[in-house]
Amino acid sequence: MEVFKRLISYSKSYWRRILLAAIGSVGVGAMDGTFAYLVEPLLKKIFSENQLFILTLLPFGIILIFVFRGTCRFINDYYVKTAGQLAIQKIRNAVYERCMGLSVGFFNRHATGVLMSRVLNDVNMMQEGVANTITGLFRDGFSAVSLLFVIFYRNWQLAIISFLVIPATVYPAQLIGKRIKRYSKMGQEKMGDLSSVLQETFSGIKVIKAFGLEAREIEKFRDQNQKFYEFVRKTIKYDSSSAPVMETITSFGVAGVIWIGGNSVISGRMTSSEFFSFITAMALVYAPVKRLTSAFNVLQRSLGAAERVFEVIDQQPDIVDLADPVIVERVKGEVTFDHVSFSYGEDPVLQDISLEARKGEIIALVGPSGGGKTTLVSLITRFYDVSGGAILIDGIDLRRMKLQDLLRQVALVDQETILFNDTIANNIRYGKTDATDAEVEAAARAAYAHDFIMEMPEGYGTNIGDRGVRLSGGQRQRLCIARAILRDAPILILDEATSALDTESEQMVQGALNNLMANRTTFVIAHRLSTILHADRILVLEAGRIVESGTHQELIGRDGLYSKLHSMQLT
Repeated sequence: MEVFKRLISYSKSYWRRILLAAIGSVGVGAMDGTFAYLVEPLLKKIFSENQLFILTLLPFGIILIFVFRGTCRFINDYYVKTAGQLAIQKIRNAVYERCMGLSVGFFNRHATGVLMSRVLNDVNMMQEGVANTITGLFRDGFSAVSLLFVIFYRNWQLAIISFLVIPATVYPAQLIGKRIKRYSKMGQEKMGDLSSVLQETFSGIKVIKAFGLEAREIEKFRDQNQKFYEFVRKTIKYDSSSAPVMETITSFGVAGVIWIGGNSVISGRMTSSEFFSFITAMALVYAPVKRLTSAFNVLQRSLGAAERVFEVIDQQPDIVDLADPVIVERVKGEVTFDHVSFSYGEDPVLQDISLEARKGEIIALVGPSGGGKTTLVSLITRFYDVSGGAILIDGIDLRRMKLQDLLRQVALVDQETILFNDTIANNIRYGKTDATDAEVEAAARAAYAHDFIMEMPEGYGTNIGDRGVRLSGGQRQRLCIARAILRDAPILILDEATSALDTESEQMVQGALNNLMANRTTFVIAHRLSTILHADRILVLEAGRIVESGTHQELIGRDGLYSKLHSMQLT
């Protein structure tokens, strides 16, 4: 019930549409009741009193009733469904907004495909439930009430007999509804797994093709698809059994009414026209009741999806601002690690890291894979919070800063060139969303990107496709550098920015990086030690600890881990 209330609460903003839908529902219900009520007097006047002119006018009256009923039904359906669609749109926006506000750690714990499924598939399932439920409550509810009025007006004793069986349908309906909700929720989870397989497959299609693993991926998809079907099959089974169970139970009431009512007509206690009017109203009332039962089953599927969606909306970010954060405009760029430790779980990733980077210094981080280099720089942007110790920028613990203020102080160029399916200019503007065209071009020139951009069909207005697929590796990297230059942040993080480039591209990108690093405090992660020979300080990380520190020449002379890594790259 709490989930249902929360689901409906998203429709409150659209109460005018719901009110119009309710008015339409009243019209539909009134026409159903009117039609059933008029059966008895019309039959009496036509066949008992031989008023044949009524028979002549009757077809026109029926047409008018159904035209009015159809208009009211359109008003009801249109406004209630658009209200439901707007409510679902609001929920989808809320889910996406919450996802954007969550920390990087959340995305590390959840597969991309699963999150996509919650935003798309689960919300669509909720949409079906909201539309059916609101429609059922208004249109079918009013129709049932008006027809019930006719039934009790005609013969309250028969009405009671016909509805004695209704309480018997409550328990089966609840039992079936619970099963539908349970298996629907499990099915949605499997749909998330299916979406995850799709996302991984399409993202890694080059690798799959290169290694000829299409058959393996097809089998994986079929396996997940089969698991999804198993839960959907169970949902269908219980949904399909709902109507037959309800109809069987209500048939006892219908049988009782026909037997008792028929005997009442024979004995003269009831006229045939009254009995026919009662039977018409009773037959009509079972249709909206049946639709309400079907809407209840759809609602159960919707609630299962809603629980999964609200799990995301209720998720709290790992990284939050303090109630009274320190307001920071622009820092000088002095970064201090004070006995910093960090772990993703029980196993420590960084242990007792202490270092001080002065304004404008270039600090290089090297060492074996898994040593904690990327994690160390990720702590500067507060992708994660330290487990122990503190990181200070200009003497201020970065946890005391507003997260948005902190992120304005840092520019990141990652080894994975993240570009978006947009124009070149807009991809560069990710560094500064309000940048002018002149500022964008200046950043591109500093990144040695202007020349190749002008060779593109539409220059800076060229769409570069999904993840920049229409560009070479070096071109993509230079756009990322232009983005960082436009950011103009005092602290720069370069995470293996040239690791995937050929020699010619690396030389051009390195020139762009030199422009970017000028007068900035820079942290460089590099596997190619030739790119960090001029770093002010090189830190060697192994197993989460700083095992060596010094310039290139100093470390070469110590014959330690750095010297061994350097020798390995020369051979």
